[in-house]
Amino acid sequence: MKPRRQPVTTFNPPLRRPLRMPVLQTDAVTRETFWTIGPVGEAAFYYLAAVALLVFGYGVYARVVRYANAPADPFDRLDDLPGRVVHATRLLLTNEAQFDRDTYAGVMHAFIVWGFLTLLIGTTILAIDMDLWTKLLGQDSFFVGDFYLSYSLVMDALGLLFVVGVGMALWRRYGVRDPRLWGKHTDLEDDAFVWTLFALGVGGYVVEALRILGTGFPDFETVSFVGYALALVGREAGLSPALAESAYTAVWWSHALLALGFVALLPYAKPVHMLTSMANVVTRDEQAGNRLPGVPADLSPDEIGIGSPEDFTWRERLDQDACTTCGRCSSVCPANEVGRNLDPRDVILDLKAYREAQNAGEGETIPIVADGGESVIDAESMHACLACTACMDACPVDIEHVKQFTGMNRRLTESGQMDANVQDAMMDAFQQGNVFGDPARKRPDWTDGLDFEVPDAREESVEFLWYVGDYPSYDERNKRVARSLARLFEAAGVSYGILYEDEANDGNDVRRVGEEGLYEMLVEDNAEAIGACDFEELVCTDPHSYNTFTHEYPEMVDGFDYPVSHYTEVVERLVREGRLTVPATLDRPVTYHDPCHLGRMNDVYEAPRELVRATGATLAEMPRNRADSFCCGGGGGGVWTEVDEETKPSEERLREAVEDTDAAVETFVVACPMCTTMFEDGRKTGGFEDDVDIVDLTELLVEALDATPTAAGADADDEAGAAAD
Repeated sequence: MKPRRQPVTTFNPPLRRPLRMPVLQTDAVTRETFWTIGPVGEAAFYYLAAVALLVFGYGVYARVVRYANAPADPFDRLDDLPGRVVHATRLLLTNEAQFDRDTYAGVMHAFIVWGFLTLLIGTTILAIDMDLWTKLLGQDSFFVGDFYLSYSLVMDALGLLFVVGVGMALWRRYGVRDPRLWGKHTDLEDDAFVWTLFALGVGGYVVEALRILGTGFPDFETVSFVGYALALVGREAGLSPALAESAYTAVWWSHALLALGFVALLPYAKPVHMLTSMANVVTRDEQAGNRLPGVPADLSPDEIGIGSPEDFTWRERLDQDACTTCGRCSSVCPANEVGRNLDPRDVILDLKAYREAQNAGEGETIPIVADGGESVIDAESMHACLACTACMDACPVDIEHVKQFTGMNRRLTESGQMDANVQDAMMDAFQQGNVFGDPARKRPDWTDGLDFEVPDAREESVEFLWYVGDYPSYDERNKRVARSLARLFEAAGVSYGILYEDEANDGNDVRRVGEEGLYEMLVEDNAEAIGACDFEELVCTDPHSYNTFTHEYPEMVDGFDYPVSHYTEVVERLVREGRLTVPATLDRPVTYHDPCHLGRMNDVYEAPRELVRATGATLAEMPRNRADSFCCGGGGGGVWTEVDEETKPSEERLREAVEDTDAAVETFVVACPMCTTMFEDGRKTGGFEDDVDIVDLTELLVEALDATPTAAGADADDEAGAAAD
């Protein structure tokens, strides 16, 4: 039997085409959030999300309670709260602190922050649409059409930045193994944190790619360009729509559980800094480091300073919790760089670890700081701190290291564990009013040899009350600095005067080594002497004096609100106003060192440089300058200590000047008597005597004046002093 013949018709069926989604109308341009998950899975997700949020909320609440129950901080950190939040938000979005000294880290962190915030905001928008707008309020979803397309494009673009940023972090940690990221407190939790972020970022794109492939590549999904590209790769690899749909459920749940677990554990682990760091920036003290808190009058000696976890204020606990373990503080610490027993990051994290262990009832109770025996922090570490605030300047989350370090130094002082050399200097300051131990009557002896009288501000009204300071008054090398500045004032014809024997040590570094009682005594003596004079402006030779008179005396003495300037500011103003003429007679390259207390701590950068240029000298900058300047090693009592070390901070700084500066400089210009002392020492011990001369800025200016036939007055004692040195 023949096969039956099919009838001939005029209907021609179309050729079979590949499966694809039909072109949707604008109001159908969207995606199903719980595609393939089903109502039971959706309910399970909401339940787990609620649990995660409750666990997260309890963790945050518990930390806030611990802060609230901690001792109060002496400074007002919540004034102008809206302004503080705006400022902190700007810093977060611009990543200014991360870009400082490290462009790679700045870009990396910017990508992570911008991407993470975008994904967080995007998830919040989706929740608002699904749970509030449509289910609760019964409105039509706005997650459609142009809004959906814009949303998808932005989420894919910024999500890609997030993945790239985390990838950069992985490369720095495991590829180049940046030493800054590895240390005493590095553990598996750090690995879990960074890999979790990477898995969340990549996992989101995998989920998106499976959905796009499984739904047949809707045309409008091309805006999700990363997910669409991955879907194309999957199709080329042989992944069918059916298989993609089958795999989607498992991958979706894996991604969801990882995200919910991350949220739930956030307040309990190292990633808590994602919360606390923002709070730390909001509550920062703008004068941190410049000023230190006083000691309450009702405390007994054994209660002064930090001796146990209960002594930490709420802000100090927040400091510890905000640490991101990035190691920036350690990388810029001069004591750490030259091998002293001080790593600022480890100190903060050691304190945090001990506090948390004590709170949990784990481990034995030991002193916070001690000189010998078991303690959380060794006294040697605190003695090594130079109070230069480089760690604080480098910290991207505004941790106030020096405040906590000073608290521990106070405990060492009250328990008689101060460095022996520092203790001798403190005794001299107590008995004689200066750290050299010389009688007060010898304080004005530096004026001997000048061919003019230095006015006595106690006996006449003056425009400038000049606080000379200990080192320019008693140290032979720095007496030349005092005489040079006196000559500049005379050449300018200004009205100035000094306190003679009524002047006492300013107390800035006395306070920073922990001797608060002596500091208060010196403040009282100086405030009384200064207050008895009639003047317009207080001028300091030493940036350390300038700092404490500006930021700390006003908080301790009512009415101490005088205008305070460093001599570089005053002399630069005199030159700019035409009251002092400095001929441009010096034709050689010089470099200038920014003193910590003048530059980084008080933002005086341009006045000294303008004066250098006024002499005709060419200014060649060292690689580390302005806020990034490297400490001489004299701050925080460093000028009084003797440390057995292979390299001193002063030697490292001079090496930088000689070897790393673009121009071949032979003159190293400073504007701080303490720096002069440290660099003169480093010049000898480091073998730089034939390479570079240490010159105070006042001496450079006088040299320019003396280089002309019309220079007024010669200081014969300068030459004698130079010969003696």
